[in-house]
Amino acid sequence: MNPPVCLVVQPIHPAGIARLQAAGIEARMASSADMAAVAREIAPCQAVITRNAGLDTAAVEAGTQLAVIANHGIGTNKIDVARATALSIPIVYTPTANARSVAEHAIMQMLAMGKRLAACDHAVRAGDWDYRYRPGLQELHGKTLGIVGFGTIGRLTAAIALHGLGMRVIVYSPAVPAGEITAQGAQPCPALDELLARSDVVSLHRPSRADTRHMIDARALARMKPTAILVNTARADLIDSDALACALREQRIAGAALDVFEQEPLPATHPLCGLDNALLTPHTAGSTDEALRAAAEQCADQIIEVLAARRPAHLVNPQVWDTRRLPVPA
Repeated sequence: MNPPVCLVVQPIHPAGIARLQAAGIEARMASSADMAAVAREIAPCQAVITRNAGLDTAAVEAGTQLAVIANHGIGTNKIDVARATALSIPIVYTPTANARSVAEHAIMQMLAMGKRLAACDHAVRAGDWDYRYRPGLQELHGKTLGIVGFGTIGRLTAAIALHGLGMRVIVYSPAVPAGEITAQGAQPCPALDELLARSDVVSLHRPSRADTRHMIDARALARMKPTAILVNTARADLIDSDALACALREQRIAGAALDVFEQEPLPATHPLCGLDNALLTPHTAGSTDEALRAAAEQCADQIIEVLAARRPAHLVNPQVWDTRRLPVPA
């Protein structure tokens, strides 16, 4: 009997591959992350691991032997979850693997904006040592951080800000009981508008859903202080990027630090690229060595569990577990 096969759509940390192989599962790299290529190659596979390429309808349907889809990360918006669920294919994900890395990145962006790190670096390289006499550099200590979304990453970000930087933290997260927020040392904020008006820094940590799309639009940006900084390490579509570019260009807020974009790669001609008060990173918040290893290992571990008929730790669609598609021997 041939070993079960896991198609790996995009490269993952070698530790994840090693775990699959140690469990007797063949890890087979896709020839391309293009969905047409994936659809051609997925048919004999019992499992698949995908990163930001996702898995579209055609690829899900072509995986006639799929017993599990593993999402390397948190967001599943690039996977046709509805079709996989209709076909009774369990989807697993890694909600905790990169949480600390993303939280650290959010804090780094706040510090970099407050200290104008990119401009300072440019000044040194240009020989402009008089830059140090310019006003405007800011401490974070004592400032108010508004966190929108109090899941794992939002809570870690709050903890670093509270205990590491001495910031005040207010939280808008309607689904989280107020007691859970106060237990972390933060203050619940009943309305987004209030949080935006009170915060010196706003950090977004919400998922991508119909009700969160462009929650930071022109109206929301108008509620922010002119000295405020907006940070987004979560999902690009939380922000209306055209409205943000306009607010930054007109200096209606002090700056924005973004790690996610509605179009990736971001075109060099995008309005955000020409703004000195925008700090842009190429979706690297969760890409530390530690986070990539953890995500790969968690994907592998959960695939091993599913193929052994054991319930995995993190199911996107738990409703299919009892009626799930069973692996077909290779």
